[in-house]
Order: sequence, then structure tokens, then C-alpha cells
Amino acid sequence: MSLKLCVVIPAYNASETIRQVIKGALKHVSLVIVADDASTDNTAGLAAAAGAEVLSIKKNQGKGHALKLLFKKAMDKGYDTVISMDADSQHDPAEIPRFIEAHNAYPDAIIVGSRMYEKDKIPSVRYNAMHVVRFYISLAANQFIEDTQCGFRLYPLALIKQMVLTTDRYVTETEILMKAGDLEALIRTVRISTIYSNISSHFRSVLDVAAITIYLVDSLPIKWFIEGVSSGRIYTYSPNNIRDLIGKHKILDRHYQVFSLFVIYPVMLLILLAYTFSPLFIKNNFASVRKLNYGFFTITLSAFMLPGILIVGIIEKSCSMVGVKVNLTTRFIKKFYPHLWGSEKEYLT
Repeated sequence: MSLKLCVVIPAYNASETIRQVIKGALKHVSLVIVADDASTDNTAGLAAAAGAEVLSIKKNQGKGHALKLLFKKAMDKGYDTVISMDADSQHDPAEIPRFIEAHNAYPDAIIVGSRMYEKDKIPSVRYNAMHVVRFYISLAANQFIEDTQCGFRLYPLALIKQMVLTTDRYVTETEILMKAGDLEALIRTVRISTIYSNISSHFRSVLDVAAITIYLVDSLPIKWFIEGVSSGRIYTYSPNNIRDLIGKHKILDRHYQVFSLFVIYPVMLLILLAYTFSPLFIKNNFASVRKLNYGFFTITLSAFMLPGILIVGIIEKSCSMVGVKVNLTTRFIKKFYPHLWGSEKEYLT
């Protein structure tokens, strides 16, 4: 059977770049669908003129909402695979064949582009945030993912159909990786060009990283609780589980997030105690953690060190202001957020 694949692009105020992204993508696929997220410029008109099918969203609701609409539209049109790209020209359409080649090798896997191998091209603050976030997302997905924040991805839509997606904005891409990995799906990496243009990103470094972190904080303990009371169970996600049910009700979801932030440290200590002593009663529980090269103490310590990143960053900034250049943050993160998953080459296509 021939591959039924299209490119989907969430777009907001991307009039400077949307044409070249679409034109480049159409060299490799027959259909590009753009979700115009209530842009205030001529993004929609330029996208249509460039040859894309355009979905117009009347009220700006963020990237996650646009992606979900794009997935549904592609499904309705009979496509079984989509490649998502950003509209700001930070993804090179000429690299689409890399994703198709990887898909041919791993037809049921999500393929994620990675820029992390070109560390020197990524602003250090953003790289450090990406490093910490991928540590926890990889734990949730039961496998190492080199770049968890790249929006250049290939999604098998049959896998997307197995998930209930309840988040919005940039959290949705994290939610997909976590749930896919916890459904026993493979997530493979293709390395792509690291492009940072002068076009300002809509990604909010503080607010969006905080939202992703909060989702991890309130989701991972549920996974570990299920693993803790089960023998040999690694894959814990099922549609409409308790986290999905909470996420469907926005007011309840916000209260749960606040509650999770207040109790995360005592919860982590309780999980550490359960990890240490519960095997006396439940053999091979916490199976996803036990298969790693480190115990749960390392993960617990990493959680307690999160405020330390901010403190070290302030010290580093203060030193810089008086002319002393130090690289404390990178060394701190490397020490407390180590690579736990064996050879990184195993996860590359």
C-alpha cells in the first residue's frame, strides 16, 4: 500500500515565512494543511495562495488545539500519517524525506526531529531547559528522546487515535510523547538542522516550560503509583484514565495542578520509600525504573534539585554582571539530570 501522508502546520502570524514553508513541503507531499490560529496578519491568505488547504480558527487557542484540529482533518480526508512542521521556517522542508525514510523502517513509531546534537547553535538557557524537560519526558515515555521540544515530527494517526488529548498550547506535544511511550509505542529520532531565525518564537520560555513541567509533576506520580502496585508493568497508560478524566474538566484540572505542586516533594519521598521496601511484597514493581541504570534515589534527587537550577542561574548571572564568566548551570544540570537510558544511538534512526 502507498503511504498516505500529508504535512500539517499550525500557524499564527506567520506571514513572513508561511509561503516558503508550504512551497518547500509541497515538493515532497501532495497535501499541506495549515491551521491558522486566528492570525491578525494575512497568514491564511498567503497559505492558500501557496497551495495549502487552510483551516481558520476564529479565536486564538494555541498550538495544541491547532494540532488536534489538524489531526482530525487529516483523518477525515483518509490520511494515515502526518508530518507536523512549524510555520516560522525553523524546520527545513528539504529534510522531510528523512522522516519518510525513518517511517519506512519504523512504520508504527513517532519520528521526532532533534537539534540537541548541535548544542552550540542553541541558546544556552533554552538548551538547559530542554535538557531538564527531556529527562522527565523520557522517564514518562519509557525511552530516551533526544529532543522532546522539536515540533518537526511524523505521527502515525492510528497511534494518535488511541490517546485522549486534554492539554493545550505547547504541552500537547509533550502529552503525545508521554502517552505514546506509555502505550508501548516506539519514539525514534532523526537529526535535523538547527535553525534559529530572527523571527520571534511564540514559545514562552518561562510560562510554557512551567506548564510542561507542571504536567509532568502531576502525571508521573500516577504512572509510578500504578507501577508500584503492579508486578512487571511498564506501560500504564489507557484512554480515559484518572489523569484524562481530570484533564477533561478545566477547573478541576487547575486545582489538581496546584495541589500537585504543593505535595510533590512528600509524594516523591513516599514513592522512594515504596520503591525501596515494597518489593518485599510485590516482586518487580516500578518496572520502568528498575530497568534503568540508576535507582529511584537519582530521580528523587533530581526533583529536589529543581529549585537549585534557579539558584545556580542567579549566581551565574550575578558573576557575569561583574565580569566573571562561569558555566555553573550546565555543570549542575549534567550532574543531577544524567542520561539513564544506555546508548543514545539506540534511539536514532
